[in-house]
Amino acid sequence: MALYALGDLHLSFQADKKMDMFGKVWRNHERKIEKNCNKLLTDDDTLVLVGDHSWGKDLSQCQKDLEFIEDLPGRKILLQGNHDMFWDAKKTAKLNGLYDGRLLFLQNNFYTYKDYALVGTKGYCYEGLDTIEHADMLVEREAKRLKESFEAARKEGYEKFIMFLHYPPTNLWEKRSRFTLMAEAYEVDQVIYAHCHGKERFNDSYKGMHNGVKYSLVSGDYLDFKPQLILD
Repeated sequence: MALYALGDLHLSFQADKKMDMFGKVWRNHERKIEKNCNKLLTDDDTLVLVGDHSWGKDLSQCQKDLEFIEDLPGRKILLQGNHDMFWDAKKTAKLNGLYDGRLLFLQNNFYTYKDYALVGTKGYCYEGLDTIEHADMLVEREAKRLKESFEAARKEGYEKFIMFLHYPPTNLWEKRSRFTLMAEAYEVDQVIYAHCHGKERFNDSYKGMHNGVKYSLVSGDYLDFKPQLILD
């Protein structure tokens, strides 16, 4: 029984969006995901997929991608990424009902692994693509959603947390953020994130220990699509 994480599958079994143009690491990446998961995971394990699951523009265009994820070993918990257009954060309960017993969607709720509460939200950080004011508004929205997850877990008696984000917890210029401060306030053990693609982006945010919290990047191309062990 173990907990693993991987982000940025960017599947496109129905959408016409191949990833090969982004480097050789992406060639046949679906087969890498399948091979590595089948080699590493058992049905007793939990795999948290940290956003950007599918290029489909709506749920009908994601069916084969989500079926691919369903067929991977273990319990699968999905977090929303910035490209997951099929997922309306306000309708997460509907997704959980639709995929009951097959997939779990993490948003404004929490799941458990042993005595840990697994909490998470998409997150956001300023990347120079919008105004700082707009970025700050999105950060506050996501921080509010994340707090709801923490408080729901606390209400059920959980005191140990692992925190999942799709975006990195800080941008290049930040030494601290709403998300790192929240991780410290709730004394989380680990923060797991994705979104950073290509060697030039792999050091955009924290990795390793910072102020008592372990930070890990689990983007698919960073790990060559091999899920990272988080807890055993």
